[in-house]
Amino acid sequence: MLYKTVPAMLLIAFTTTVAAEDTNKSLAASLDVYAFPKEGQTAEQQSKDEASCYDWATTNTGGDPFAAQKEQAKAAQDAEQQVKQAQGATQGAGAGGAVKGAAAGALFGEITHGDTADSAAIGAAVGLIASRRRAHAASAQAQQQAVSQGNQKIEASAEEIDNFKKAFSACLEAKDYLVKY
Repeated sequence: MLYKTVPAMLLIAFTTTVAAEDTNKSLAASLDVYAFPKEGQTAEQQSKDEASCYDWATTNTGGDPFAAQKEQAKAAQDAEQQVKQAQGATQGAGAGGAVKGAAAGALFGEITHGDTADSAAIGAAVGLIASRRRAHAASAQAQQQAVSQGNQKIEASAEEIDNFKKAFSACLEAKDYLVKY
């Protein structure tokens, strides 16, 4: 059930990168930052100001929002892959437990009452069930850990993007633009 959140994380990460791929948008608009020229700046001047503010914000925050968006997408993809691996780890988990249980049951049956067949069958069933339970618990824990780590990476990237937008907006406001994001 935890693995169902991973596709939602992927959707969020990929929708944030779509805006950056639209070449008809200004630099600010591709970052979901909207700048209105308060002093009648031309589109060419606004483009230069946005490029200047982008460089300034990148330098001052230490981050690039487009790289952070790619990191978000990679983190979501990695988390989904780890969840799938954790799910696959439970396949065949009961076989080893059944073999060990059968051996232990046969030994116990031979020692106590000389009937190895029935004791081996009971031991195999107990071993199978116990082994599957352990495998499922380990798988659930691994899935939860993968989702948690993926979410942490995505949140860190989102915070980096938000900090960048604040710096970018502050720069544009200093250049006489009305800015909203």
